[in-house]
Amino acid sequence: MQARRVTVHRISKTVTLYLNDTASPKPSPGPLSALNDAASTSPSLALTSAPTKPLLLMLPWLGSRPHAVAKYCEIYFRTGFDVLIVESAVRKGQRSWVSQFLWPRWGLDYGARVLDLLQSDRFVSRPLLVHAFSIGGYTFTQLLVHVSRDTQKYYGFTQRIRGHIYDSLVLGSLERMATGLGKSLFPRLESQVKWASMLYFRAFKHHTVDYFNNGIDVFWNNPVTAPALVFFCQNDALCDPEGMEEIIAYWRKRGMEVTDRKWEESTHAGHLRRHPQEYLSTLETFLKTLGMVPLKAKM
Repeated sequence: MQARRVTVHRISKTVTLYLNDTASPKPSPGPLSALNDAASTSPSLALTSAPTKPLLLMLPWLGSRPHAVAKYCEIYFRTGFDVLIVESAVRKGQRSWVSQFLWPRWGLDYGARVLDLLQSDRFVSRPLLVHAFSIGGYTFTQLLVHVSRDTQKYYGFTQRIRGHIYDSLVLGSLERMATGLGKSLFPRLESQVKWASMLYFRAFKHHTVDYFNNGIDVFWNNPVTAPALVFFCQNDALCDPEGMEEIIAYWRKRGMEVTDRKWEESTHAGHLRRHPQEYLSTLETFLKTLGMVPLKAKM
């Protein structure tokens, strides 16, 4: 068995590249060490990965912890992916993401910078897989808004995406989004945050609600038509399961291949922890149908 070493290249405060060097003879420190150990950062190695090696674009949930993200990284490291993590906020403080959410124009600017990175020389030839958790789907939608505005410019980008995975999307009404903001950032003040957010949205409708509605429309008519996998549950307060089923049905009507896995009871952005065997089996089957992992690979 080949030894694996994970090296880290911090591109910015919110964007980190994890290189899965399976050919390295040195012992692997494991993904948790890589996620926590800034000393393992190696900018030079970050440019040496094969141009055709698959790259996972991971967009974690708000407030995610390194040890939790590491479990998902390990899944993809085992199957040969490098991982590019694009966070929705600086880990030690969520003001950045709150700004992007409450003033969506800033979120669009962030999405444009991420798109430019994915179109840069180091990534432009690499097959992509997208895995968005919870509010990470909002961040990915900011990329899609730019793509929808100039489909020719980003044609190569959409064609490189072999599949997209949505896990516990925050989906539904604006009120549900405001509820999600309170639950994620200020659980002890959830009702006050919800009330203040709704008041703010109404006061600045043209700068908030109109942008949200445009993003929702783009997500429904997703310019990425590669096969999709959706994980969600019936008891998720942050995701409208009926709305999720409507989107899935609409995508299928458009001709997209969509695999869905719904549980009656589970945890928001915690399906892997609650239902590990079903989660991994569904993900493994999906990746094999995309041809992005060896048929004999086990997750």
